[in-house]
Amino acid sequence: MSNGPRMIDREESPTMTENVKRRVLFLCTGNSCRSQLAEAILRDLDGDRYEVFSAGIDPASEVNPLAIRVLQDRGLDTSGLRPKHVDEMMQIRFHRVITVCDNANEHCPYFPGAERIHWPFEDPATATGTEETRMRAFQTVYRELRNRLSFWLEIDRKRADLTKKAEIK
Repeated sequence: MSNGPRMIDREESPTMTENVKRRVLFLCTGNSCRSQLAEAILRDLDGDRYEVFSAGIDPASEVNPLAIRVLQDRGLDTSGLRPKHVDEMMQIRFHRVITVCDNANEHCPYFPGAERIHWPFEDPATATGTEETRMRAFQTVYRELRNRLSFWLEIDRKRADLTKKAEIK
């Protein structure tokens, strides 16, 4: 028997109604801004119910310092955030894979059993101007992601509740 990582088969994977964390992957190109923000935000909003990951198609060498600053300014944990290649995620069974840019959506590999969702967000790293101007771009994307995730969580919770009710009947 191999001691290496293995993918959990669909039949073995936890259902949304059990008391286990659902796994969510946020995917973008560089895994230095948007996907890192989304990972930290979802952990903050509902880290008890979701195991959250992020990765990139072509990861940057570091998380953008302005992304770190936006998260820290709001008291979110940034420890452990680092750019990761999507290949590091291929042995993990995800419930949801959310792409946050068009490039990642176009180049996203297949994750068996995962629901694919696409939310295109502007890349704050492309903002030009003063540091204050660039910081506003990061703050805007942070707010947009937080709002979208808050709304999505309400829907996802209702879906889980409906599934649970159907299993009980």
